[in-house]
Amino acid sequence: MNQSVTDGKRVEQFIPPEGVPITFAIAAIGTRFGAQFLDILFTSIIMFVCAMAILFTGVLPMTAEAMLMVLLGFLVQIPYYILSELIWNGRTLGKRITGIRVINMDGRRLTPHQVTARNLMKQVEIFAPMGLLASVGTQSAWENSLTSLWLLVVVIVPFTNRRRQRLGDIIAGTLVVDTPRSVLLSDLALSAPAAASPQAGFEFLAEHLDVYGKYELQTLEDVLRDATKTSNHKEIEQIVRTITRRIRYEDTVKSGQELLFLNEFYRAQREHLESLKLFGTLRENKYHEHTRTEAKKLV
Repeated sequence: MNQSVTDGKRVEQFIPPEGVPITFAIAAIGTRFGAQFLDILFTSIIMFVCAMAILFTGVLPMTAEAMLMVLLGFLVQIPYYILSELIWNGRTLGKRITGIRVINMDGRRLTPHQVTARNLMKQVEIFAPMGLLASVGTQSAWENSLTSLWLLVVVIVPFTNRRRQRLGDIIAGTLVVDTPRSVLLSDLALSAPAAASPQAGFEFLAEHLDVYGKYELQTLEDVLRDATKTSNHKEIEQIVRTITRRIRYEDTVKSGQELLFLNEFYRAQREHLESLKLFGTLRENKYHEHTRTEAKKLV
């Protein structure tokens, strides 16, 4: 891994197994705190709703209710963070709103082990000590001092770490970065008037763009340049459904925006292949598995 500073941001470059350097901007500490605040807010709302449901239903004995209240934070927070980052590729609701995400430091996809490790450590780093401080009246002075010291260490580590990693990230081998956005090179735009604006709102990540290769891109270009196909709304809808399913695109493509989506995906995909020096070569994609026959499955 190599690190540099660009436009005031720390930039990390690493070489994944495919051998092509990838650059990410390390998320700012303030942005990470903002995302964490939002996630705590969301989980607190869920915990409050659950607590009210337990108290008002009265289906459990008082001792069981008390024990459940103690465990409620753990039972809500752990699934929230782990499932969110597994389903949304390293993003919780807070991270999605603030535009950051977690990535694997070796360039591969995040593993369930990494996501679980970093979020279990979050309980040890943050939530357990905060719970202890909340019960300050029941602890001795030295216990409160040790808890405060631990929280201080947890806060200081990201500031002293050049990659702004907290302890959980160091243990799990992860990094929090700004969500990369594709920027179209001016000479790669489609000449068709239906070409989408760069502000269309469709965001494509590296894992979306790594699925297809040059043959699939050429097939999609043929579709977009064929007026008889672009005017066939049902066919365009089917192509969008096929692409979003195969690349695991999570955001919804609204009705009427299918052609806009295809143009934006074409622009982002072509730029991606150009940046990887794959476009126009014999290498279809990083797995060397696609053929022209496979490419026709796109449509």
